[in-house]
Amino acid sequence: MSATAPATWEPGTTFSTVVIDNLPRSQIVQYAGASGDFNPIHTDEVYATAAAGLPSVFAHGMLTMGAAATMLQRLVGPAALRSYTARFAERVWPGDTLTASATLTDARHADDRLHLDLELTVTNQDGTVVLRGHAQATVPRHSGPGRPAATNRSEITSA
Repeated sequence: MSATAPATWEPGTTFSTVVIDNLPRSQIVQYAGASGDFNPIHTDEVYATAAAGLPSVFAHGMLTMGAAATMLQRLVGPAALRSYTARFAERVWPGDTLTASATLTDARHADDRLHLDLELTVTNQDGTVVLRGHAQATVPRHSGPGRPAATNRSEITSA
């Protein structure tokens, strides 16, 4: 995750970053261990291909959602995220590179805070949307109008 995000929150701005580069099978297995979800469609190539008829094992949906949440937390700051919902649109396969994009749909000032609404998509290297979501965050206002409170936004690009 690299580049620079702007210092103000403007509705319509999209922030994007690569959240997983060339997903290794080992990361899928590590996630299985961390989550306790050892369903063999995620960890056993023979089972996934022979028994389930899949081309390979595939990542847990929550691995993708977690990677996108990391981007959101870097964007708005670690304590600012108030809600985050997502729907899994497609499977994520070993070797996929995932890019998370959050588009600011609304920014409201209230009580010396800035309330943000963001629409989220995660796409693979082919541009296929694998996750769609929505997030809400509340950040304190700083010296300038719309100035973000995030502490580590230097790795997220905006368009």
